[in-house]
Amino acid sequence: MTQSPLIFRKGLNLKHEVAHVLAESYHSDLVATVKAADYRFESGRLSLYLAREFGFCYGVDRAVDYAYQTRKRFPDRTLFLTGEIIHNPHVNDQIRAQGIRFLSDPGESFDALTPNDVVILPAFGITVELLQALVERGCTLVDTTCGSVLNVWKNVKRYSDEGFTSIIHGKYWHEETRATASQAHQSGHGHFLVVLDRSEATAVCDYIRNGGDRTAFLETFERAISPGFDPNRDLARVGCANQTTMLSSESLEIGEMFKQAMVDRYGDAGLPQRFRAFDTICSATQDRQDAILQLLGERPLDLMIVLGGYNSSNTCNLARICAERVTTFHIADPDGLASTDEIRHKPVHGKQEVTSRAWLPSGRIAVGLTSGASTPDNLVEAVIHRLETLANAS
Repeated sequence: MTQSPLIFRKGLNLKHEVAHVLAESYHSDLVATVKAADYRFESGRLSLYLAREFGFCYGVDRAVDYAYQTRKRFPDRTLFLTGEIIHNPHVNDQIRAQGIRFLSDPGESFDALTPNDVVILPAFGITVELLQALVERGCTLVDTTCGSVLNVWKNVKRYSDEGFTSIIHGKYWHEETRATASQAHQSGHGHFLVVLDRSEATAVCDYIRNGGDRTAFLETFERAISPGFDPNRDLARVGCANQTTMLSSESLEIGEMFKQAMVDRYGDAGLPQRFRAFDTICSATQDRQDAILQLLGERPLDLMIVLGGYNSSNTCNLARICAERVTTFHIADPDGLASTDEIRHKPVHGKQEVTSRAWLPSGRIAVGLTSGASTPDNLVEAVIHRLETLANAS
């Protein structure tokens, strides 16, 4: 008889043993000082303002903590992550430095896993299919899936059980959205459709109202739908969910768009049998977005720096909010602040890093700063020091 693998879902009771290592790797005394000074830092001609919510969220902090606990608990075992634990290159490199290998890295192979290996599941979660495959391999598993993600899974599974198609506002290629979609399609039943933005949501809502070219619809969404999806059948009853790190205002708007489309097609009386919705906005994502809006409303800023991985959805959305109101630069790390004349950053609507010039204004400057939920405080400190140096260079 095959023995069920050991699965750790609440840590490994070694939090205190790894706390000092985590503090050395990610904590910042300067950031603590800036917070105590009403989130303000003054130096020469620079006035810097930190958003009141930024950086590591609870789910990310927990995932990283579990990874270090796993290393401590299994010092002589081979440790793997299914992929990036979070979307921050610095943190992932620190995890690799602990001797934890990434199955997504070149040269690694899922097929080589043995029951003696330990596999860590990232904060985004993994698909139902991958989890089952790891269980069948007999690996010891350490599950760091964020509680906010688990809440979404619970609801899309309920949609599936009740015969509703899950409409997921997210990026179909993102690890979290793929995992959520797999929950909606467990055991081959239940359907899902992923919409990226208002434009895609509008196209689907138009189909709900008026029907359309089924073949063209399936071609448009071929990578974002469940196997066997039929828009004529599977858009008759829908439930809305979202990738937890999406722009909250857009997720809520898309939910209202689908609600109205169902009313237009089936009437108010048919809505309870045709439409479901629930709030799947991650509280940490919401708090960081609200903090940005508060900062921009309180302070006249010359520019905004958003720090975090370019593939971090929540960081990209922070940059989107800021760019609508002030000159904004999304940098991946402190090295992006190359000089007083050059900054390397990702434009809000771009995909590749670019270099801009003459980015730092002359005279006294007010700079806002925030960071994504996967960005540790020590990188925020490095950005503050770099801005101080550049702003006060002769």
